Amino acid sequence: MTRQKRVLVCGAGGFIGTHLVARLKSEGCHVLGVDLKYPEFSESQADAFEIGDLRSPSVCERVVSDDVDEIYQLAADMGGAGFVFTGDNDAQIMHNSALINLNMLEAARLKRCPKIFYASSACIYPEHNQTDPENPRCEEDSAYPAAPDSEYGWEKLFSERLYLSYARNYDMGVAIGRYHNVFGPLGTWRGGREKAPAALCRKVCETQTGEIEVWGDGRQTRSFLYVDECVEGTLKLMRSGHGAPLNIGSDEMISINDLAKLIIEISGKTVAIRNVPGPEGVRGRNSDNQRISQTLGWAPTQPLRKGLSETYGWIEEQVNMPGAVPHSAA
Repeated sequence: MTRQKRVLVCGAGGFIGTHLVARLKSEGCHVLGVDLKYPEFSESQADAFEIGDLRSPSVCERVVSDDVDEIYQLAADMGGAGFVFTGDNDAQIMHNSALINLNMLEAARLKRCPKIFYASSACIYPEHNQTDPENPRCEEDSAYPAAPDSEYGWEKLFSERLYLSYARNYDMGVAIGRYHNVFGPLGTWRGGREKAPAALCRKVCETQTGEIEVWGDGRQTRSFLYVDECVEGTLKLMRSGHGAPLNIGSDEMISINDLAKLIIEISGKTVAIRNVPGPEGVRGRNSDNQRISQTLGWAPTQPLRKGLSETYGWIEEQVNMPGAVPHSAA
């Protein structure tokens, strides 16, 4: 009888973690989830779920069992531009996320876990390579000389080096995915930590004036990856044996104003855009998918419109749910 693969998902109460747990369960894995909280918008499909603070070494040592086959480390202190780029949360972001990674790696080493995945971010790329919104440079080798535009990016870059050091010194199997703006149903859509697609979907759903605000001049560009493709890329990378960081993102770049227009079109409403001052990050960012295509023989291909349609429909349901509190009143 084939032994059931045992998997630990750190950050299993979060957006990507919830989807990853569901996918792993569909493949027949035994999954333990750990997080500070349960998933907000659905029941976790994990076989067991532990509420625990991974900033504590004892919690990390407890959740990493002697027979764990894989760890997916998604836990981090994070959010959208309104949380990451104001500067008000820098110490919290760096302290909390660094502690989680230091503790998880050491626990994995002590328990001799064969493989661990680390969810890094496109925020590690140098700001000076992302000043032109039409031609950002985000291939994997461009990360150095390092100059991220936020402390969130610096912490992610430090942690990448931490994982690579453990791989070299302790013969650990490590995979590192640099996520590019993941979105989809079951993600945070209000409260200050939501990403641009969710925030704009919410604004379009809730507007009573026929107008929404978009931070900055709206000409800044990004690419956005639907969560199902994020999970697919994560699993393909983990199972490839590739040890260097890889982009996991869409290469369908769009301006933020055009993103808002696409959401408005999907909604069927007539809504105007008003650009206002606000945190916006680098001027341009797009996933460079040459290396992931060469390494895995795969890259994300789902059109942005399809994922946005799914996401808008889900957020519209949340906004219209009986008892829902409007964002302006929250």
